[in-house]
Amino acid sequence: MRLSVIGSGYVGLVTGACLADSGNHVVAVDNDADKVKRLSSGDPIIFEPELEELLKTNLAAGRLRFTTDTAEATARSQVVFLAVGTPPREDGSADLSNIESAAVAVGKALSGYTVVVVKSTVPVSTCDHLEKLIAEHARHQFHVVSNPEFLKEGSAVDDFLRPDRVIIGVNDAEAGEIVASLYTPFVRNNKPIMIMSRRASEMSKYASNAYLATRISFINEIAEICERMNIDVDEVRRGMGADARVGHHFLYPGVGYGGSCFPKDVQALASFGCDAGADCEILEAVHRRNDAQRTQMARKIIERLGPDLHGRKLAVWGLAFKPKTDDIREAPAITIIQELLEAGAEVAVHDPRAIENTRAIFGDRISYHNDAYEALRDADALVTVTEWMEYRSPDFEQIKQNLKQPLIFDGRNIYDTKTMTRYNFEYYCVGRPALRPGTSNDDPA
Repeated sequence: MRLSVIGSGYVGLVTGACLADSGNHVVAVDNDADKVKRLSSGDPIIFEPELEELLKTNLAAGRLRFTTDTAEATARSQVVFLAVGTPPREDGSADLSNIESAAVAVGKALSGYTVVVVKSTVPVSTCDHLEKLIAEHARHQFHVVSNPEFLKEGSAVDDFLRPDRVIIGVNDAEAGEIVASLYTPFVRNNKPIMIMSRRASEMSKYASNAYLATRISFINEIAEICERMNIDVDEVRRGMGADARVGHHFLYPGVGYGGSCFPKDVQALASFGCDAGADCEILEAVHRRNDAQRTQMARKIIERLGPDLHGRKLAVWGLAFKPKTDDIREAPAITIIQELLEAGAEVAVHDPRAIENTRAIFGDRISYHNDAYEALRDADALVTVTEWMEYRSPDFEQIKQNLKQPLIFDGRNIYDTKTMTRYNFEYYCVGRPALRPGTSNDDPA
């Protein structure tokens, strides 16, 4: 089938590459000429496991190409995917200006019957709105279909190729079947293709992300209570997760969620929910708790070493908002580093993938290290923020040798207290009693 994907960001790039890999001919569009040039050469720009190989394979096979020309790409396509960004406005609502512009451009370029698939995350009723916009310019029949993405950064290619479910929102059965046929190669493991109304489809995306974000904020709030009462939240988490109705997923306390989805989607759902007259206090509380969670680790560091951190050096391991990505959008590490700098600290950082993106924010205000242990040299403490696998079982003796003092602030609870005790570290984490060598931990910290 002849397809085009308008928007070659994270979602659009993965979508285009995966659909090309199943035999379709895909033209991917982006308005950034330099980006199109790099993508056309096989450079995926972003780090995502398996994506570069997929990109190069399908470019070489002639099934995938990139352009800045929306009209040309649309005119030759049977199905057009809209995968442009919908960033948050200051009030938390979704900014639809990019997808509106894309819809108008597509409407003007239609050359025959076309299915327009909204892949972007958009508020409920956006498909209705875009349908009207396209109709104002289209001279050919079309149908708008909602097809939300459920791609986790770090496993986005695998999520597309082996989805838990595919959701397609329609007001025309034939258009829905056309889109469903594109996903048939990826659901041979009997995972469902779910056909529903467009509004239900749009809502399913927001509700899924908001629920997962709620679990994270909930366990972080439980962790604070546990910490204040000298209880190990990990024991509580395991006790909760053993209940089949609760489960273990997304019940890991830490410094909060980040990335391009959870923060903006929670705010957007609260925004359009309140506009509809609903009471969205749970969603608003989820967002507030996450904002607070980002600063708690910085406060612990400042309370232990400050309040004036001039002359103090902190080594930060982990900059991306999660492992297996170079994405630092809404990353807790950025907030923590900013607060440490404001307190006067010198900050040295390491991350396997996100250093260059972080450099674009902080410039020469912090130091960057390709070797994790080099970042520790003469630092007053290690701060772990992203749970990359290479940080999980480090050389603790070398950590002690490089640090001025054996002090760790663990924002993801990746180290167990027995190990910290064995190596005689002073250790602060999330939701567990602090370890202070030479003092008793029997009383609340």
